[in-house]
Amino acid sequence: MRILVTADIHYSLKQFDWLYRVAGDFDLVILAGDHLDIASAVDERVQITVALKTLERLSKRTRVFASSGNHDLDRRNASHEKYAGWINRLRAIGIATDGDTVTIGDCVVSICPWWDGPVGMAQVAEQLERDAKLAKDQWIWVYHAPPEGSPTSQELTRSYGDHELLQWIEKLHPDIVLCGHVHNAPFHKAGSWVDKIGSSWVFNAGRQIGDVPAHIIFDTAHKSAVWFSIAGAEIADLENSEVPIREPLQALPDWLRSEDQNRAPSQV
Repeated sequence: MRILVTADIHYSLKQFDWLYRVAGDFDLVILAGDHLDIASAVDERVQITVALKTLERLSKRTRVFASSGNHDLDRRNASHEKYAGWINRLRAIGIATDGDTVTIGDCVVSICPWWDGPVGMAQVAEQLERDAKLAKDQWIWVYHAPPEGSPTSQELTRSYGDHELLQWIEKLHPDIVLCGHVHNAPFHKAGSWVDKIGSSWVFNAGRQIGDVPAHIIFDTAHKSAVWFSIAGAEIADLENSEVPIREPLQALPDWLRSEDQNRAPSQV
């Protein structure tokens, strides 16, 4: 299974258009939160309408999973905690989203919402504890914020990681955690797009300007992940038990080449 992962599109319509163009090359596209942009001059209601139509359009090309991030929050629950109410409308168009658990073959994917307080946090904990009991050979989490203490959560001067996520990883041992939120982590020496906590791989593609979002391409059969950005391309061997070493990708692996154009989907 080939999977394209990105996050933090932040209402960049050109980046959404790029996703639409390449989506057919993948079995699954995962967007790990922050589809909207609270700093945009465009009204939130307009952004939501456009995001829903854009994600629906994308889902006609391939399977799509989408979690919420802190920029996506538009409502409050009974405890006055913020949550992304609009994103639940994605289910009606066949997109798995916040709180959903999806089984694909022998893989379980847990899609977690951004939480804003103890009630929301407890709901995520309940979901992960429940999903831990499911039969599976591989377990993937989609969770907007990266874990505390990881280079995937490191900005230049401090870490913006999620303490609770770190505790859940150490307790439940997912195979892969797909994050976003910390935009610059992959682009400086103290940060990274990839980390390993115990047996769990953690990924954060970061955010970049331009028409193409920073993104990661996974191949589950070859157990590899490749990060593409304006800084270049790097590869991680998911069968390697050691902490990943950041090295430039020297040549595209065969599995990454598009069958019809003999080039990487990220270069289309």
